[in-house]
Amino acid sequence: RDLQEANVKFLSGWNQWKRTSHKSWRKVLDESKELFSYLELWRHDIHSIEGRKYGTGIQSYFSFLRFLVLLNFLIFILMFSFVTLPTVISKYGIFDSSFAQIPASSTEPHCTVYSPSGNKGLVYFYTYLKDLLAGTGFLEVTSLFYGYYTIDAAWISMFRYNLPLAYLLTTFAYLGLSLLWIIKRSVEGFKQNSVLQSSEFQSYCNKVFAGWDFCITDISAAWLKHRSLQHELKADLEEERLKQKIADRTMKDKLRIYSLRLFLNIIVIAVLSGCFYAIYRATVFSQENSSSNGNDMQFEANLLVQYLPSIVITLANFIAPLIFSVLIRLEDYSPSFEIRLMLLRCVFMRLANIGVLLVSLWSQISNCATDKCNACGYNYELYPCWESQVGQEMYKLLILDFVIILAVTLFIDFPRKWLVTHCSCKLVQWYGLQEFGISNNVLEIIYGQTICWIGTFYSPLLPAIATIKYFIVFYIKKISLIHTCKPSARPIRASSSNFFFLVVLLIGLLLAFVPVGVSIAYIPSSKACGPFRNFNTSWAVVPDTILGFPIGLQKVFYGIASEAFAVPFFVV
Repeated sequence: RDLQEANVKFLSGWNQWKRTSHKSWRKVLDESKELFSYLELWRHDIHSIEGRKYGTGIQSYFSFLRFLVLLNFLIFILMFSFVTLPTVISKYGIFDSSFAQIPASSTEPHCTVYSPSGNKGLVYFYTYLKDLLAGTGFLEVTSLFYGYYTIDAAWISMFRYNLPLAYLLTTFAYLGLSLLWIIKRSVEGFKQNSVLQSSEFQSYCNKVFAGWDFCITDISAAWLKHRSLQHELKADLEEERLKQKIADRTMKDKLRIYSLRLFLNIIVIAVLSGCFYAIYRATVFSQENSSSNGNDMQFEANLLVQYLPSIVITLANFIAPLIFSVLIRLEDYSPSFEIRLMLLRCVFMRLANIGVLLVSLWSQISNCATDKCNACGYNYELYPCWESQVGQEMYKLLILDFVIILAVTLFIDFPRKWLVTHCSCKLVQWYGLQEFGISNNVLEIIYGQTICWIGTFYSPLLPAIATIKYFIVFYIKKISLIHTCKPSARPIRASSSNFFFLVVLLIGLLLAFVPVGVSIAYIPSSKACGPFRNFNTSWAVVPDTILGFPIGLQKVFYGIASEAFAVPFFVV
């Protein structure tokens, strides 16, 4: 430093100014970074959870939940800015705007009939409650669902806004944003994992010799850091103990454990098969009965029939993980691998449940037995605006998922805590307080996020509901953790958990690509509603737009859209 200061006087005025401004700019950046860290959402809450007796594995769950809140908020901003706002502005004539609706020329008249069941006149209060829960009635004709966006072009001053193209490109944008952000965070976690696993003793050395933060001056912050390091060391020692136990197994022990695992996996496959069949039957029954007798049925029965697929899926999601959690304890895995395997089984079940629901719906939508139906390309009598009805199913799943999370906390977790505290019965004391199940809780939010990714195309404002839902879930889970849970007897390392959570979330996103991609590229779009009613499929708006470009530019875009370019590009 002394040498640098001595050399300053030999620098020219320009170089001295560059050096001073560089130091000042670095100082501004450092102070800004420190300031933004204090503005970080739930920063204090997550640090307090980490420093309590619960450890860093559970802290990683709450950090993951915060990431999904921010992701859904950004997706909402995208959909609202490029789809909802231009539609609302043009429909109400704000900023000297107007809109154009191009009449369908080659569509059969019976395909364009769509009369949403919006409530008119005097209706009972419970009708509004049913509509709010099911996404029907007054809610069906709002900007929440696909059927509201019926304009073909919006004129804002002198600017022509192509809504169908904007709708499709914004869908690609929110899926691409999610993919890139998850990959970025996954790479960071992968690098951290690689460093920790590069040497047998490196993890201990990092914690013992370089784990302390000497900038800490507050007593409570020091206590939190101390507890965090303690739990990390506990997790490392537990992993080493289990590695030693596995190494000491005899051939007889190995044969016994592998035979048991094979038998338990057969049970898992049987449970999954039963769940899938129940969802398929419930979806077919719900679609056939709620459509045909919906007006004659009583309020409770009609709501039950409409919610039947969602109820069966929720029951499967609730019961199957309980069975899996009992089975996995018998398989004798390490805590980190136990969480991963449990997550993989449950995420496969939950995501496959959504897949079975969508396949069941699409089999009903494409079920055509007459020439009039074949002319539309879908079952126009039962599904005049099938995209809105798929959006309603996703909306019901998201709402029911939140209701279940809240109900389990209020009516299972807190009563269990009260019984253990105030009841001296041996059975109750043996059952004891619950541990915070990381795998089940992570699975809940990954399942909800997959529903949001799939449903956003059919319900553009669904990310706003998901943002509010996860914001409330954070506080529900925090209160439940502090007041009803005991610390885990088997500590879990946070670094591997963070990375694996993101990998499972990435699987959910890639699976969400499939139904959205199929509905955009292959399933005929509704001719009675939505921005794509003048196109055979949603994707048809892209070549239609390219036809308006100059010939040279058209050739470039057709080359990019060809399979020879597109398939290798997406694989990479």
